[in-house]
Amino acid sequence: MASPCPPAVLEARAPAPPAQRRLPPRTRLAVAVARCAAAVSRRLRLGAGGVIGGRIALRLDPEVLHRLTRERTVVLVTGTNGKTTTALMLSRILQTLGEVAGNDDGANMPGGVAAALVAKPEAPVAVLEVDEAYLPVVAAQVRPTCLVLLNLSRDQLDRVGEVRTIEREFRAIAAALPDTTVVANCDDPLVTSAALASARPLWVSAGQRWHADALACARCGQAVLHPPDGWCCGCGLSRPDPQWTLQDDTLETASGAAVTLGLRLPGRANAANAAIAVATAERLGVAPQVALAQLRAIGDVAGRYRRADHDGRAVRMLLAKNPAGWRETLPLLDPCSPVVIAVNSGEADGRDTSWLWDVPFEQLRGRPVVAAGERATDVAVRLTYAEVRHALCRRPLAAVAALPPGPVELVANYTAFRDAQQQLGDG
Repeated sequence: MASPCPPAVLEARAPAPPAQRRLPPRTRLAVAVARCAAAVSRRLRLGAGGVIGGRIALRLDPEVLHRLTRERTVVLVTGTNGKTTTALMLSRILQTLGEVAGNDDGANMPGGVAAALVAKPEAPVAVLEVDEAYLPVVAAQVRPTCLVLLNLSRDQLDRVGEVRTIEREFRAIAAALPDTTVVANCDDPLVTSAALASARPLWVSAGQRWHADALACARCGQAVLHPPDGWCCGCGLSRPDPQWTLQDDTLETASGAAVTLGLRLPGRANAANAAIAVATAERLGVAPQVALAQLRAIGDVAGRYRRADHDGRAVRMLLAKNPAGWRETLPLLDPCSPVVIAVNSGEADGRDTSWLWDVPFEQLRGRPVVAAGERATDVAVRLTYAEVRHALCRRPLAAVAALPPGPVELVANYTAFRDAQQQLGDG
């Protein structure tokens, strides 16, 4: 078992010095222009300003990420699934210690990260969700206090690339940050392989349903075995002894105490996100009971899990964008409600929809299902092979309106979710 490193306790209760006054003139200019651009974007309703300001700041000062984080406590959150939820959880927890800067809108590429820092240049704490493909670039500049590695699985292969390539990049950045605590889900073999390179690993057993992308060892290529007490490979790579362990709704802390999560957010994946958030927050000086009190107040994450009325139908919005995410989402669906599956293939979604064939849609047999979105026909073909009777309607909310009145489950990937959410909000 890795020996726990000393906690990096936050001292955010004391007023932080005005960091912006010590910034170089070039950075101050970049911050001022970026904030102005973001404000104009919002005023003209061109967007939320969560990216354009950051892109301008990076163009005016390529070192703006480093300069805006060097006097802050920074937590970076990355992984294939759960980034937005875990980052929100950590932000809520760390707000008990002081103001927190964060990219709550999910803009997790360098432009969005910069925009979050620019928006609150005086906040002593920053919790930043980072796209896994951009983690090496962002982490090298930010050099975070804590780096949270949630999971790794196949996603957006046309943009992100093969998952083992990402693991090697995670491993390299973990090794390059000797002063950073790397909080890692030790039930994920790929995450573990990367985090073992860290000088300060913090192991959380948060569970892992999806194993298809870690059938072979990331280090030697041999088969990864899954005995009852964890996982292992013949080369010696194996699941580390966890310092924190999640079992159903109970979290065993590093001190051996057992606490009940009691979340409003549904599902095993959200419990896993919460376990990792609580472990990270404890390393930063927030007691688990204080952290959990904050988490129990969260009822939705950027519109996920909320219900909205549409033409007499109570629509529950869920996000699922890859096989691992669908494995967690399917058990959450009300078995008595029809399901609309909306899949787009914009840049943010990934053009490749081959992942549909790894989702066990067979579990939807015997209930009303509608294929929707830009790639509705791809979904329909997959449902046909799964022997799931379905209708086809490209517009998700039109599909909802065509169903009988009552509860409807709308499961969508990134841009399909965003578009439906905006239409429901406007309606």
